Amino acid sequence: MVLQNSEEIFPVVDDNGNRIGEAPRSVCHDGKSMLLHPVVHLHLFNTSGELFLQKRSKNKDIQPGKWDTSVGGHVAPDEQIEAALIREVEEEIGLTGFTPSFIGVYIWKSSVERELVHVFKSITDDKPVVDPDEIDEGKYWTINEINESVGRGIFTPNFENEFLKFFLA
Repeated sequence: MVLQNSEEIFPVVDDNGNRIGEAPRSVCHDGKSMLLHPVVHLHLFNTSGELFLQKRSKNKDIQPGKWDTSVGGHVAPDEQIEAALIREVEEEIGLTGFTPSFIGVYIWKSSVERELVHVFKSITDDKPVVDPDEIDEGKYWTINEINESVGRGIFTPNFENEFLKFFLA
């Protein structure tokens, strides 16, 4: 990511993903500007059909300590979506050489931000190794375990929405 005075800069896009500018992280996440910025998510399954989830670091500014998608991260200015996905997967869970499949794209709006979310999935039995600066822990969950935990405040609202939208349709 491009840093300006040690702050990440995000591309700002329209609803179709066309770049229309850029802004610092603090502005994109201020709850006022609601500038749409692109992110990537990967849902990593093993061959048993279990889904790897990460527990967000307690130091995160959004949804600290909640279970979330396998990998999620912001796209840097002038970075292609697939390149951002590959970078984020390596940074957060140490995997390389995986084969992502595009699932879909949608706009997520919370009380602090709006994201254009590009969703991918992959299947591997390679063991993820979480980055302790980004993630408190990670583990595989059965689909039944996830279903039983939805709505109980364990997961980020974004993960629950995305899981129900793309994997239980």
